Amino acid sequence: MTDLLGTELQQAVLDRAAGRQLLTRLQDERTYRATVPALDDVAPGFADWIVTCLFGGTYQRGVLALRERQVATLAALATLGAVDPQLEGHVRTALRLGMTRQEVAEVLVHLAPYVGTPRTLAALRSARRAFDALDEQPDEQPDEQPDEQR
Repeated sequence: MTDLLGTELQQAVLDRAAGRQLLTRLQDERTYRATVPALDDVAPGFADWIVTCLFGGTYQRGVLALRERQVATLAALATLGAVDPQLEGHVRTALRLGMTRQEVAEVLVHLAPYVGTPRTLAALRSARRAFDALDEQPDEQPDEQPDEQR
């Protein structure tokens, strides 16, 4: 593929089927229902863009393990702030990938000197809500096996 300047660009991997499969593996039903299908009513096609470009593209790059990607995602969402539903969903995803509650909390605590105490406290409150929701739904408890996939 050549851009307007005549420079060759490496083609990106965009695999919708791989994105759907990975999304199914990473997200629990509650997180999936609250995001992906609900988006099509408001912004038709945007959910497909997320599945194809994010989970079928960025996540398919293979350099970072899923657990490493999840640590980066937790840090980014906590840094942004005001994204509680997404952060809570990604806390549950981190647990599904084999992170412990203590590890999730430590990722968030580690951010305090970089993003500030108020954002860290808000992120920890989101983590607490995710933990509490899991405690109320014992059948949704994540696997405790660490993820080794790259």
